Amino acid sequence: MNTNAAKSWPTRIRRVLAGAADTPMVLLGNFEVENQWAADEPGLPRIAVSATREIAHRMDEFCLLLAGPDDHVLLKSAPDEAHLSHLAALGFELPRVLTPAVQDPVRTVTEDVLADPALLKEIGALTGSPVLWPHGVSEREELLAESTGLRLAGPSAQICKAVNGKAYSREIADELGLRQPRGWVCRTVGELLGAAAESGHLLDRGGTVVLKDSYGVSGKGLLVVSDRSALDRVVRKIARRAERTGDDRVNMVVETWVAKKTDLNYQFTIDRTGTRTFDFVREAVTEGGVHKGHRIPARLDSHQRAGLAEASRRIGARLHADGYVGTVGVDAMVDPDDGLYPLVEINARNNMSTYQERVRERLVPEGRVALATQYPLTLRGHLPFDRLADRLGDTLLTPASSEGLLVNNYATVNAAEHRLDADGRETFDGRLYGIVVAENDDRLAALDQRIAAHITALTEENRHGH
Repeated sequence: MNTNAAKSWPTRIRRVLAGAADTPMVLLGNFEVENQWAADEPGLPRIAVSATREIAHRMDEFCLLLAGPDDHVLLKSAPDEAHLSHLAALGFELPRVLTPAVQDPVRTVTEDVLADPALLKEIGALTGSPVLWPHGVSEREELLAESTGLRLAGPSAQICKAVNGKAYSREIADELGLRQPRGWVCRTVGELLGAAAESGHLLDRGGTVVLKDSYGVSGKGLLVVSDRSALDRVVRKIARRAERTGDDRVNMVVETWVAKKTDLNYQFTIDRTGTRTFDFVREAVTEGGVHKGHRIPARLDSHQRAGLAEASRRIGARLHADGYVGTVGVDAMVDPDDGLYPLVEINARNNMSTYQERVRERLVPEGRVALATQYPLTLRGHLPFDRLADRLGDTLLTPASSEGLLVNNYATVNAAEHRLDADGRETFDGRLYGIVVAENDDRLAALDQRIAAHITALTEENRHGH
């Protein structure tokens, strides 16, 4: 296994996905593809549709900094021109952007593109035999490839779905002998009842368990319980649903909740020959079980890094045997005694850290630190990038500065703007994504606090109509 990734990861991934470094790509940021994989998978009772789906759909703009100048990116709508200038000024050569004639905020970018026959024709006429590179592959991305005549990077939707399930992760961790919390894979109501009975004894002794939908994402499809009555209630709901529908299938994992010091995400790639290359490891920043960002570089010792590299070699071999090639992200944990849980969950697709690597190569050399993060906003109307840049002042990264915030996705700021008219609201929520670069940890923390203060002040002005 190659543990020393080539200098340019975006160049190397093209060899993995397309067979040659100079093959143009058509990138598609169909975030939360897990929703498609989960469509017919019974699991935890669903309470409501996510109120942030418009924001998730506009995460498509992360593809701008994964693509190169000879690539094409499919986006729901055109980026803010001032934001493009911000990226270009920092030395990033940007791709050509293609957008549908109409975008629906509650549809995925794939659905918007499929609904535009003229755009499908334009994509099919692109020169250079480009390859379609989605965030993840479901049947809709397969349809898009078929509709445009493009070759699809990576394996089929069937393979991608199979290897992305949390149940699959748990089963191969058992098979490979990788350390993981005690737990149970549940594919029927009967298996869930058995897992509940066994884990209930842990709850009686003061423990905690977590129930996970196999295709939950970003903290959704996850329930943490610390008493038997709460566990019994949710299991009864699932059992009643099975009785009502005559379908006793579930696709879930039940695990004991273990102490941890650090969440990690590491990435490797698998080429068509089965060669695995370890790319990087990041400290994951989470809040309430929801992913918030990454700290770069991860603060790990050589033994821990070697353990992750070895785990990636074994996991990669198993994935390749099941037909998977491409990018793999694995969630892992460090326990309070600095031991590893090397496989918590496999994400055999692009990951948030995938979209940060081109920035890291350019702006975070050895000795510097960075925080890939997000800042929530509440707005009363459309916020142009120029206005935000004015408010951020010297905390915004410029060609003349070595520290500051690079905004790597601006579309998510105004993604829910339509709610002002659709719902008659006075405000809507947005999310600013960026990577804060600094010389050391102290300066990084100070910069993050200053940026957050600027965003808070802007939000307060908007709440009061200024």
